[in-house]
Amino acid sequence: MDELSEDDKLIVSRARKIQKFLSQPFQVAEVFTGHQGKFVSLDQTIDGFESILKGELDHIPEVAFYMQGNLDDVYKKAEELAKL
Repeated sequence: MDELSEDDKLIVSRARKIQKFLSQPFQVAEVFTGHQGKFVSLDQTIDGFESILKGELDHIPEVAFYMQGNLDDVYKKAEELAKL
């Protein structure tokens, strides 16, 4: 990543956040993941995707997006991580 320009680093960071955001916990996978399944509407998913692309969530660490539901869950996880 060091050889990338600052703009490219930002694009990669947002892409990784989208990848993690789309790892939403499915109810059918609870047994395998240990994460409680969550229902996330299509509108919530699209809103989250757009917020990430627009850079509105650049301040939130990538790890806060993994296996969360909607953006409210991401914000809660980010707050928990900030307390550590």
